[in-house]
Amino acid sequence: MKNSREELFAVTSPGLEAVCAAELAALGLTDARPVAGGVEFSGGLREIYLANLHSRVASRVLVRLADVKARDFPDLYRKASRMPWGRFLRPDTGLQMRVSCRHSRLNHSERIAATLGEAVDRALGREGGPRGGMEQLVLARFEEDVCSLSIDASGELLHRRGYRGETAQAPLRENLAAGILLLLGWDGTTPLFDPLCGSGTFLIEAAWLAQRRAPGRDRRFAFMDWPGFRPGLWEVLLAEARRAELPATPLLRGGEWDRASFEAAGRNAQRAGVAELLDLRREDLADAFAPAESGLLLCNPPYGKRVGAGEDLRPLFRTLGRVRRERFPGWRLAFLCPDDALAAVMGEPLVRLARLRNGGIPVTLWGTESRGKVR
Repeated sequence: MKNSREELFAVTSPGLEAVCAAELAALGLTDARPVAGGVEFSGGLREIYLANLHSRVASRVLVRLADVKARDFPDLYRKASRMPWGRFLRPDTGLQMRVSCRHSRLNHSERIAATLGEAVDRALGREGGPRGGMEQLVLARFEEDVCSLSIDASGELLHRRGYRGETAQAPLRENLAAGILLLLGWDGTTPLFDPLCGSGTFLIEAAWLAQRRAPGRDRRFAFMDWPGFRPGLWEVLLAEARRAELPATPLLRGGEWDRASFEAAGRNAQRAGVAELLDLRREDLADAFAPAESGLLLCNPPYGKRVGAGEDLRPLFRTLGRVRRERFPGWRLAFLCPDDALAAVMGEPLVRLARLRNGGIPVTLWGTESRGKVR
C-alpha cells in the first residue's frame, strides 16, 4: 500500500460535512468533497495518517476497499476472497464485521458477516480464523445487491480524545463541540464564554483549537496494526504537528453551578493539559458577566430531552436571553436547542445556523447576528 492511492471517506455527524471537508482541504487534501454523512477524498498512507491525526470533526476514517456485486453467498465468498485483505490485516488479526443491508437479495447480516470472515481467512491463508491479536473493523454495506466493503483506519472513534474521564449529564461529543466552533468561524483569537459549561467540552476543544493542537497526537489508531504501517512517516507527521502548535490562547471562561459538573470540568481540563488556560467558575447563570467587550457566548443548555425532562425550562432560557442582552451586548450568542418554542422565549432575534444531532437527538444550532468580532 506504500505508493497506492485509495478512495477514502471521513464519517461525520450530519450537518458537519462541509466543515470537515474544509479542515481536510486545509491539510492539503484538496479533493475533499462533502457528501451526506461525511467527506470523500483520496490518498495513500500519508493522507490517512494526516486525516486521523488532525481532524477535529470526523468520527472515523475509512478506506474504501471494493464494491462487490453478489446475489448469492457462494458468489460473495468467491469475490471477497480475491480482495487484497493482506494489505490491512496480519495473519493473527481478528475481524469485527459490521453489516447493513438494504434492497438486496442477501439480507441476513450474520450470514454475510460469516461469509466475509471465511473469505478473509482464505485470502490470508489461515484456517479456523485468527488466534489472538488485534481486531480490525470492516464495514459491509449491501444495497441493491452491491456490497461496499470498507476498512476502518481509526480504531476507537475519533471523538474520544482521551481527556474526558468524567462527564456531566448529556455531554456533547468532542467532535461535535469542535465542529460547532468551526461552523461559527471561531478561530481562537477572541474570547469565548460558556455560562453552562458542564464538563467543559466546548472550552477544552476551544483551547486545543486555539493552540492548533492536533487532537490525535497522543492516541493509537487502527492503521498502526496494518502490515504496511510506516512508523517513520507517522513520527515525521507527529513532529510537524507539534512544531505547528501555538502557545497563546484567548480568554476562555466557563461557568457551572452544579458542583459535580464543575469539578469534572476541572479534572477534564487537567487531563487535556489546558487547566491553566481556562477560567472556570462555580456560578449561576444569572450571575454571569462579560469578561471583555466582545466575543462568543456559546452553550449547550438543558432542553428537556436527555436533561430536564418534565421540568419547565422556560425560566432558564429567559434568563439566558436577559443575561446576554444586559451583560453581553457586544457578544454573539450561539446555543443548541431542538425546540423552536423554547428557543423563542429568550426574546432574541435568532437565526438557524445549522441542523445537527446531539446524542441522536435532532437539534438546531441557533445564533444571534454578530455584534462583535468573532473571527
